[in-house]
Amino acid sequence: QVQLVESGGGLVQPGGSLRLSCAASGFTFGTYVMRWYRQAPGKECELVAGTGVGSSITYADSVKGRFTIFRDNAKNMLFLQMNNLEPADTALYICNARRTEVYWGRGTQVTVSS
Repeated sequence: QVQLVESGGGLVQPGGSLRLSCAASGFTFGTYVMRWYRQAPGKECELVAGTGVGSSITYADSVKGRFTIFRDNAKNMLFLQMNNLEPADTALYICNARRTEVYWGRGTQVTVSS
């Protein structure tokens, strides 16, 4: 059974940091493109960052220089280190795995507010 389970979200003040984790199981993690998306109320789902099977990494312009995506293939884990958080980063952050199949987690809520 495929599972993507996110954790690490929470309430943080502007300028703060969070590290999100995504625990994957039920598929060959190291062969999948892994991505973080976010969904804010009233807005379209946005691709935040992605990491390919090799060393390719992409970021949305809005998070470049603040967020870092990385993966641990030995532990089937995906991470998103988020620094200098802004209120505009408030959203449900969702883990995504993609090859021929596409899998989604349920998300972890990040709220940036003073």
